[in-house]
Amino acid sequence: MAKNLVWVLVVLVVNFSGCLTEGVNNTTLSTRPDVVSIASILTFDSIIGKVAKIALEAAIEDVNSDPTVLNGTKLKITLHDSNYSGFVSMMAALQVMETDAVALIGPQTSVLAHVISHVANELQVPLLSFTATDPTLSSLQYPFFVRTTHSDLYQMAAIADLVRYYEWRQVIAIYIDDDHGRNGIISLGDQLAARGCKISHKAPIKPLATKTDISNVLVQVALMESRVMVVHTYANWGLDILEVAKSLEMLDNGYVWFATNWLSTVIDISSPLPLNKIDVMQGFITLKAYTKESKLTKKFASEWRNLTTLGLSTYCLYAYDTIWLLAHALDAYFDQGGNISFSKDDKLKGLKGDLLNLDSMSIFNGGNLLLENILNVKMKGLTGAIEFTSDKDLVFPAFEVLNVIGTGVRRIGYWSNSSGLSATPPETVNMKPPQQSGASEALHTVIWPGQIIQKPRGWVFPENGKQLEIGVPRRVSYQEFVGQSKNSDAFKGYCIDVFTAAVNLLPYAVPYKFQSYGDGVKNPSNTKLVSLINAGVYDAAVGDIAITTNRTRLADFSQPFVESGLVVVAPVRWSNSSTWAFLRPFSPLMWCVSGIFLIVVGAVVWILEHRINDEFRGPPKKQIVTVLWFSFSTLFSSHRENTLSTLGRMVLILWLFVVLIINSSYTASLTSILTVQKLYSPIKGIDSLMASKEPIGYQENSFVRNYLIAEYGIHESRLIPLSLPEDFEKALKNGPKNGGVAAVVDERAYVELFLSTRCEFSIVGQEFTKNGWGFAFPRDSPLAADMSTTILKLSENGELQRIHDKWLMRSACSSQGTKFEVDQLELASFQGLFLICGLVCFLALIIYIALTIRQFYKLYPTLSESSGRSVRSGPLQTFVSFVDEKEETIKARSKRKYSEGSSSRTDVENASIQNYKCSRLDLSLNNK
Repeated sequence: MAKNLVWVLVVLVVNFSGCLTEGVNNTTLSTRPDVVSIASILTFDSIIGKVAKIALEAAIEDVNSDPTVLNGTKLKITLHDSNYSGFVSMMAALQVMETDAVALIGPQTSVLAHVISHVANELQVPLLSFTATDPTLSSLQYPFFVRTTHSDLYQMAAIADLVRYYEWRQVIAIYIDDDHGRNGIISLGDQLAARGCKISHKAPIKPLATKTDISNVLVQVALMESRVMVVHTYANWGLDILEVAKSLEMLDNGYVWFATNWLSTVIDISSPLPLNKIDVMQGFITLKAYTKESKLTKKFASEWRNLTTLGLSTYCLYAYDTIWLLAHALDAYFDQGGNISFSKDDKLKGLKGDLLNLDSMSIFNGGNLLLENILNVKMKGLTGAIEFTSDKDLVFPAFEVLNVIGTGVRRIGYWSNSSGLSATPPETVNMKPPQQSGASEALHTVIWPGQIIQKPRGWVFPENGKQLEIGVPRRVSYQEFVGQSKNSDAFKGYCIDVFTAAVNLLPYAVPYKFQSYGDGVKNPSNTKLVSLINAGVYDAAVGDIAITTNRTRLADFSQPFVESGLVVVAPVRWSNSSTWAFLRPFSPLMWCVSGIFLIVVGAVVWILEHRINDEFRGPPKKQIVTVLWFSFSTLFSSHRENTLSTLGRMVLILWLFVVLIINSSYTASLTSILTVQKLYSPIKGIDSLMASKEPIGYQENSFVRNYLIAEYGIHESRLIPLSLPEDFEKALKNGPKNGGVAAVVDERAYVELFLSTRCEFSIVGQEFTKNGWGFAFPRDSPLAADMSTTILKLSENGELQRIHDKWLMRSACSSQGTKFEVDQLELASFQGLFLICGLVCFLALIIYIALTIRQFYKLYPTLSESSGRSVRSGPLQTFVSFVDEKEETIKARSKRKYSEGSSSRTDVENASIQNYKCSRLDLSLNNK
């Protein structure tokens, strides 16, 4: 607590003390000085600190030996050892600020980076860190913080992709409870949520925890359901967690362990590790920052072996590149006219203390320009391309996915922010077409903890001695499916045997005990049973539980082990031949429409033939008989009347085709009625039940009642609850007139068992719903998926059928193989034919009438002049007489009148000519 107070006080002093009261006292050095001072804060005795110190010093030497980098200016670095103390690190940072250092490299942890970033912001000194990976350090709150490695945000995205790739849905996060651990795990939770997964339990470990402290945390973890662990800690203390896990037998078969890049760092730097250290990380999957092998990396690796016996880690590469990044930025800074100058911070003026000389802390005047140049650097380093995004993150984040095996590691794949998981290097994947890259590419085989190749399940039942409380409906009917023994609390039946067989196929033990649900007087409601799972009363439900939409909102279900659906059961009787059997092929409406069309077609043909065909002329009585005879004789194609008109022939041909279809259908249906033994029921299915007003039976407390009301609109007053099969039988026999029901609606599984010994009833119509029975589990329970798999195995190996035969096989009634009465042929089956025939008749009449009117108006003047009767009798009567008259007679009379008219006109013309001649002769004689 005291240490934390000191930190807070120092930060407050640095950031908020004092006020702007005096001018600025500037100290200016040369534009391109001989030496530029920088500083670094490391923990020299830490795994990363040991190699980072060497890498920084090597980079300084290489930069200073290359005159083309800073044009003669040398870099001088001052290294400070934090000695694992946050307070010492903070004081070292403040001491650095008393010098002329233009940049600070470090600190090594994200916790200190948060604190020192406030100082860097105040004094405008760029703070570069290649180890502080806390994602929250990238916020706008720390403008002078520059991360020269990749944020944990990408590392957590890679782990989330791995969890999804191996189809696990829950993980347990084990982490150090500080800014680095907490913020990293928060990012992991966000990444998992984006992929449909989650952190089921967080197990924080306090900083500098003892093995006893770690053990207390891991004991609680071992009791959890999930077996997928993600360890996010520091390289120095990570192995302590693994050793405690080993002692608790948490590294055995069935566990999955992911470690962030701290584990690959330990392996790289401390190699070769002692066997006891290697033993605690077998089967782990860890990440390592990906760096493409190049001439630079090969050269540096060769030089590294001459510098130290420690292994080369990616942190070494990032530390080396950080110095070169700063050198290039300083070179650009000096090229732009920048100089090394500092000014007093007026906020600190007047503050005194023995611990620090606050007056000596100065603001770096070129801090903003140097920061801008750092972020604009584009170079090729040991880690690859070094360039910053607009969010101040390095470009191209990528990791190797490593599997710890034996005394080393094996690469099983890669991850990059652009291509996800792949078995090939990221630059290769990025060169592929978009449809060929992505997280779907298979990784190499993993050797999991316990030296197994098969992917672990990733979860077990919590090892706290608790058995699964499984609710089982206590049925009073159809106990072949599920029932409770009379002399014990044991359950038996088809559903129980299927559940037991499925559980036995699981690769792990599932402790459970059945709990009876129901009073034993009537069948319980399975919907209420499922709701108790959602309420936490039961851990699962086993029985004849239909999978319905409403129930799936309350629980998850396994694969159906019984295919079922709703059917209608009604009394049936043998359909025998009767006196009027010949009328049964057609429905009454079909008979009526057929008879009407017979008359209509006969009348149409008579109209079309009447004026030109003598067989359709004569007295009215004869013509009526002719029409009727012609109509009915066409049914057998035995009509003797010939059709002369084109329109009449067209109508007749089409009608004969219709008659052919009707005759063929009638013959086939009547043959079936008279020769095949059938059952008959006035109820045809759910549609006929809906149309009627008769009562309907259903199994008490089943979902059928609500379903019929909601989906089919059947009034609840028509629905009669029935409990036992005997109640079903009695209600169906009594019928609606004697207090019974017209039919029963129930699930097919029950109905088939009911009908196996009751031949006077049968299923009528089609099954009008499709569902099945399954076992119910809490939402998101992985046991539902596992049980589905084992049920499929039972189906494939024939065990499911054997269980079915054991409990549900009954001798079927002899009537079950007979057919139901063939439905009457309805008008709907022939609507198309009748419609076409009617349209053709109508069009033929329209054409005929149009031609007749045209002929009438053409001949009417001649007829009116010849008889004079038309004008006196009116045009309608004249037209009717015209239509009734034979066409040949009209044409002959018209022709005769036309001839007589022509003769008269000739005589008149001759007389006129003769008179003219006489007049001319008289005129000549007079002139003489």
